[in-house]
Amino acid sequence: MKNVVELREELSKVFTGLKEGTVRPKDASEMANLAGKMINSAKVQLEYHALRKDKPSIKFLHAEEKV
Repeated sequence: MKNVVELREELSKVFTGLKEGTVRPKDASEMANLAGKMINSAKVQLEYHALRKDKPSIKFLHAEEKV
């Protein structure tokens, strides 16, 4: 997963798989947990740069959305 857009797309697939019964609830839970950790890591990075009054370019958050 290279960016937040890809993460969101993958989570959408997991949600669909969970609804259809092709993804086990335990697996979906673990994937959601890992996704949360990735997002929290980006938040920490943003907070750090905010305290330093920097304007970072975080690749994970910058992605062109597919329309």
